[in-house]
Amino acid sequence: MSIEANNDLQHIVNDPRTVIYIDMADQHLERIGYTEHGRKHAEFVSQRAGYILEKLGLPEKSIRLAAIAGYLHDLGNLISRHNHGFSSAFLAKDILAENGFSIEDTAMVMSAIGNHEDNGGEITNEITAAIIIADKTHVHRARVRNRNFISFDIHDRVNYAVTESRIDIDSTKKEIILNLVIDTAISEVVEYFEIFLTRMLLCKRAAEYLGTKFSMFINNVKLI
Repeated sequence: MSIEANNDLQHIVNDPRTVIYIDMADQHLERIGYTEHGRKHAEFVSQRAGYILEKLGLPEKSIRLAAIAGYLHDLGNLISRHNHGFSSAFLAKDILAENGFSIEDTAMVMSAIGNHEDNGGEITNEITAAIIIADKTHVHRARVRNRNFISFDIHDRVNYAVTESRIDIDSTKKEIILNLVIDTAISEVVEYFEIFLTRMLLCKRAAEYLGTKFSMFINNVKLI
């Protein structure tokens, strides 16, 4: 599902608060050395979350709310990286309410956003599961801001080494498949798991909640 095809999402994307909050959040993270967490990341997570639920045949409402939650999930980084899931949820509340969302839908999106972090989030609905997988699988060289290869830390190096990141859904086999292409001349595969193992395990839990299994291929080799 694209942003253009989701009118409710388009209103949220164009809300001035959304624009400013995401831009300021991204600026904050840039200054403390994080990869890109701006509008491109928001759009990526939004579209991938919606795609996952759409391919699994979930209801249109769930797809729509997952896309919205995915777009708003990182607003709270403008306040602090610490517990940004909670602050993102509360910043999203007024944006959703004032764009005509029901209390029920607002609460569902807030719950998904508030539980998307990998340090204690609980998966209690399909929207949370979708944005966790979409967010935690967004690793790609396009997110690296630092262009000085000599000064790369492990996060820069691993992200920069990933030249392709694709999610495939096999609805027949009930399987969510992450396909990565990693340039091993830049980063060894083991470094990916050194920094992202917890996130991949969270993706596995999220996939199980959706009644599927999570598989992962790196350079056409199955690792999970």
